[in-house]
Amino acid sequence: MRELFLAITIGLFATGAMAHSALERSTPSNEATISEVPTQVSMGFTSGIRLTKVALTHAGESSADLDLGAQTAFGQEFTVPLKNLGSGEYVIEWRGLGADGHVLNGAFSFTVE
Repeated sequence: MRELFLAITIGLFATGAMAHSALERSTPSNEATISEVPTQVSMGFTSGIRLTKVALTHAGESSADLDLGAQTAFGQEFTVPLKNLGSGEYVIEWRGLGADGHVLNGAFSFTVE
């Protein structure tokens, strides 16, 4: 009986984890090295999410929030304007709300030579 309970519990957690939206792709791609600072970053998610915050950290300095504009609806594709801070590492941290009500977050980075 205990094994059955354990199997059902694991199955429920696995199903719940699969329902969360993950960052599927970004432009620039994660850990890319590029020659020019892009004017924007794009993010594509596996399912609907409502972005609530996107922050930029450049070359280890303190982070600054990026402008989400009117992007307040649930979607899978987002484009956010990027500040040109010159060469160095750019870390983009995002936070959002999944369609199931769970808070989601993640990050990706790229380097401008």
